[in-house]
Amino acid sequence: MLDHRPIRITLARLVLGLTAAACMAGVRVHAAELPSAHPPRITYTKILKGGVPEYLSISVDQRGAAVYEGRKLDDPSLPRQLQLTEATTRRIFELAAALNNFDAEELESYKKVANLGHKTLIYDDGRQKHKVEFNYTQRSVARDLVDILEGISNVAQYIATLEHSIQFDHLSLPTQLRQIQVDLERRALADPELMAPTLEKIVRNPRFLHLAQSRAQTILDRLQVGH
Repeated sequence: MLDHRPIRITLARLVLGLTAAACMAGVRVHAAELPSAHPPRITYTKILKGGVPEYLSISVDQRGAAVYEGRKLDDPSLPRQLQLTEATTRRIFELAAALNNFDAEELESYKKVANLGHKTLIYDDGRQKHKVEFNYTQRSVARDLVDILEGISNVAQYIATLEHSIQFDHLSLPTQLRQIQVDLERRALADPELMAPTLEKIVRNPRFLHLAQSRAQTILDRLQVGH
């Protein structure tokens, strides 16, 4: 009688091997489907002694989660969390991609211009990190990107200023709100809808000047119809 045990053992090992390979493939597919633990992030900083603010930083990841910081150079760090719109987030990353995510890019114009602040753009996705520094650039794509990031910073700064005035100096609110209206006209603000909760606080509080409430409501009305 033939002994079939070696054949059975070989078949069993083959089945076991194929099952293990399938499991490993499943693990790889599952891992690929998981969201990245380190989504791509773009960070912009500007340092300008005597500027307002002297130190500016805005960091945005691909999900729109942003962190803003604006302060004097000697002041302690006080970051503010923001959630940007999908459209603004997408535009930021499109412009960065057009600049090769800052990999081996030269943005400095080297023209004789005033000190406009030492600017740094960083792309970091956990696997690669690229950085470019400049004072002034003539690259339109880079300028568009900086304009958006500065516009977000302007909005974050207005929120901080309004919140401070609501608590400690409500008589200054009409002037601050007028400047917001001017910057909206100039299109100097990105995602100004972020100001809505703070503006609503002003509109709802009867102890504030009528002029402040009126301007806050006017800005809210404009934001609701798309600036």
